[in-house]
Amino acid sequence: MINFFMDVSQYSILGFLGVAFAYIVTCVLLGTMINKLPRDHGRAYAHDGVLSAGKPRGAGFIFILVFVVAALVFGSLDRELIIYLILTVAAMMTGFLDDCAKVSWGELRKGLLDLVIAVMTAITVVNFNGSDVTIALTGYTFTLHPVVYGILAVILVWASINVTNCADGVDGLSGTLACISLSTVYYIMNSRDIAPEFTYIILLFVACILGYLWYNATPSCLMMGDAGSRAIGLFIAIAVMKTGSPFLYLFIAFVLMVDGGLGLIKVALLRYLKIKILTKVRTPLHDHVRKNRKWSNAQTVFKFAIIQIMISLAVIWLINI
Repeated sequence: MINFFMDVSQYSILGFLGVAFAYIVTCVLLGTMINKLPRDHGRAYAHDGVLSAGKPRGAGFIFILVFVVAALVFGSLDRELIIYLILTVAAMMTGFLDDCAKVSWGELRKGLLDLVIAVMTAITVVNFNGSDVTIALTGYTFTLHPVVYGILAVILVWASINVTNCADGVDGLSGTLACISLSTVYYIMNSRDIAPEFTYIILLFVACILGYLWYNATPSCLMMGDAGSRAIGLFIAIAVMKTGSPFLYLFIAFVLMVDGGLGLIKVALLRYLKIKILTKVRTPLHDHVRKNRKWSNAQTVFKFAIIQIMISLAVIWLINI
């Protein structure tokens, strides 16, 4: 019995050290390497986008690599988790190379790269977890054909990458919402004892994002860039699918989905079907509330975060009934 408690204690200490390592190393490296990051060119169509011109961007390159190192050193990894780490780095690198480019890669190239990553992620999820889907609010479980599940998983991953990227336009917003979403997933998985080795990886990821937010709080001195937002979007999708209830994404990442997703839908309908919607609403939604509703950056982050926290708390309560 004494040995059991000693093992538990040692595991707890190691876990604490891992989270502390992820946060502290992220803060230190971002602080020392901030001037070595590429500079933002400003955002032509974003509200106050010109204010970001000249700021260091691509911080995701640093905190994602710290996350991977922390996971390798402190995590309990198997083949599945190693593949997820590789895919997360791949998503980060596609974003970072675009951050470094003088001319943006363009929507088509980035969309295709996101699609490749989404397909590899879907294959990995189905291979290691099967194609069972649980409706979290009722506990009802059904099985989809692996191909059908895979297609839906590709859509989820691709959408998550892009809505998270689109939501990254206000100091602290995307990182804060990501922390809330991932913390919600962590609580759900931990309360149900689902994949404990992965739940700890979520904590490491959140710790790295918090280290970044230390510098990104308004008024920010650096930005995560596509290197961060694309990797975060991918990881959120993976985390939600690991719960066994992929439809939870609609609630757990609701604000990210609405903020970044409205613009994607609006542009897609106009470009391909010549259908105009939301003509009086600026997208992403965070630009609308800042320009039309006169919200400050801090108000935008706090109010969007409050909405997501309330939705997450409601989901947790309903699941635990």
